[in-house]
Amino acid sequence: MADNPPYLASPGTAPKALEKIKAAATPERFTADFVNTILGFKGGTGAALSPFFKRMGFVASDGTPTDIYKRFRNPSSSKQAANEAFKIGYRALYDRNEYIHKASDEDLKGVIVEVTGREADSPVVNLIFATMKVLKPFCDFDGTSAAATQAAKKVEEPVPSEMRDAVKNGNGVGLNLAYSINLHLPASDDIKVFDAIFKSLKENLLRD
Repeated sequence: MADNPPYLASPGTAPKALEKIKAAATPERFTADFVNTILGFKGGTGAALSPFFKRMGFVASDGTPTDIYKRFRNPSSSKQAANEAFKIGYRALYDRNEYIHKASDEDLKGVIVEVTGREADSPVVNLIFATMKVLKPFCDFDGTSAAATQAAKKVEEPVPSEMRDAVKNGNGVGLNLAYSINLHLPASDDIKVFDAIFKSLKENLLRD
């Protein structure tokens, strides 16, 4: 199995384990006791999870959860982290086709056969194929993650009404408005005319 892309003898265990990893607190080490007691997988099924997740990049060689493991538990980065893990685990397939995650079932099996060197109907080929299929829904291959969607939403959000009102009324924090007033004075030699104009300006426009 070490020379083949990662797989589980019971592929359906993978999505169940991932959901439980999301729900459980991050352990100091991904041990057999953690798998058996916290995740609830015992026997051969539980024993297969540690080496599987190590090959997928979720767990380091010493059993400590990696950054991918921790980001996978964060809803806003879960799919991107799973995507990274998928590409780590199935690097040999990506070396043959960088869009292997978009390949048809027939093409995917063909690449698995090519990489493993086994027969098309080999149990190993079928298990690798089945394991990949159940992992794909956890991944974000197109960059449409919750974080990206939220960021786009923030960009598209209109200016808050409070800010619009502040701009309109000129009373926003740190908002300075300047006014330019152009006067067209009448042609007159009577100083009283100008006194009256400027008095009116002071009383009506230049008040605080």
